[in-house]
Amino acid sequence: MKASTKKIADNRKAYHDFFIEDVFECGIVLQGTEVKSLRAGKCNLKDAYASIDNGELWLKQMHISPYEHGNIFNHEPTRPRKLLMHKREIAKLEAEVKEQGLTLIPTAAYFKGSHVKIALGLAKGKKLYDKRATSAERDSKRNIERALKDN
Repeated sequence: MKASTKKIADNRKAYHDFFIEDVFECGIVLQGTEVKSLRAGKCNLKDAYASIDNGELWLKQMHISPYEHGNIFNHEPTRPRKLLMHKREIAKLEAEVKEQGLTLIPTAAYFKGSHVKIALGLAKGKKLYDKRATSAERDSKRNIERALKDN
């Protein structure tokens, strides 16, 4: 049986600011009202990043808006959230981050069946000239497609 996926949020800024070398899927530990907010699509990955502390993977600065119909048990919007991966995968990521100076950036949040998953990208920062080259390449591709469409 294939689990259905429903996209919650994308981090398009990550693809603008970083070269994404590899993407990993991981689970996330959430509180009850956070899941309800995610079902409503109230999530922002723009400034989020992941770090490894004491062999555990943590997602920081991910903003999940408080649940509108919640009460005093609502969650803090930008609290650190634990990501779930196998210990050997975390060790592999930690080695790559330390050796190559890469960063862990969430690229997407989505429901896979009834579980919330985070797509975590192993990223290398872009310089300003890389960003310019990427946008110039995208513009030229768009112009070529437009020209082919008109003919």
